[in-house]
Amino acid sequence: MLRHIRYLTAVAEHQNFTRAAEALHVSQPTLSQQIKQLETTLHVQLLDRSGRTVRLTDAGETYLRYARRALLELDAGTRAIHDVQDLTRGSLRLAMTPTFTAYLIGPLVERFSTRYPGITLSVQEMTQDRIEAALAEDTLDLGIAFAQARSSEIETQPLFVETLGLVVGNNHPRAGVQTPMDLRQLEQERLVLLSNDFATRRHIDQYFRDHGIDPRVAIEADSISAIVEIVRRGQLATVLPEAIAREHHGLHPVDLAPAIPHRTAALLRRKGAYVSAASHAFTELSSTWS
Repeated sequence: MLRHIRYLTAVAEHQNFTRAAEALHVSQPTLSQQIKQLETTLHVQLLDRSGRTVRLTDAGETYLRYARRALLELDAGTRAIHDVQDLTRGSLRLAMTPTFTAYLIGPLVERFSTRYPGITLSVQEMTQDRIEAALAEDTLDLGIAFAQARSSEIETQPLFVETLGLVVGNNHPRAGVQTPMDLRQLEQERLVLLSNDFATRRHIDQYFRDHGIDPRVAIEADSISAIVEIVRRGQLATVLPEAIAREHHGLHPVDLAPAIPHRTAALLRRKGAYVSAASHAFTELSSTWS
């Protein structure tokens, strides 16, 4: 039955028997036969084959929704069997949003790996929306993002407060200046910012809107490291977590008046997900982070 469910899932995702068979590395006749067997067993038609693409019927949609939940539980059961409570071995699948990779991932992972050298750690960088989707699909164990989760399937655990501010390089006139920058001055700054795909950029844009600022965005980038290098070597400014300025030589935080609202960094997981020993250990370690 598990094979049948996985075959049905593949056809539903690809909406085509040929592409689904290729993804599963089986022949198309074999795939079609297995789906037919499942329909016969359930006494219902699961797929509508009449159109140019193959689609789930109403009965297929209902069945697959429950079947996917069952697969998640079975996969969690497999991991539970292999989970070692003494943490001498195991694995952890972790993802975090890009701003955290710039200052948090190094020390946090180093501390975890030193304490639990037998745990294989997989770390990915992705947006919060992708993290939440991956957690819901059980392709991640934990995520580090922000407390305002969009999905009702995700629960959050606050970790620490992140402070955003203006960041400049050595060549910028405001480098080392202690006086806060007001809104009028901020509006004249040429900025390099993250693209709109990032939660950090949306938070920054909300600050601009709340204060009626029309920012001079000279460059948009999809990489924190690129922004850091551009700011460090030139005279453009950026808005990033102040912790990044502390972690990178040649960067200087500049206070803003009024300040950008704080954000709460949080640990994300799927509600009701199996919590492995490795996940529990990482949760405990990250909860003491400051």
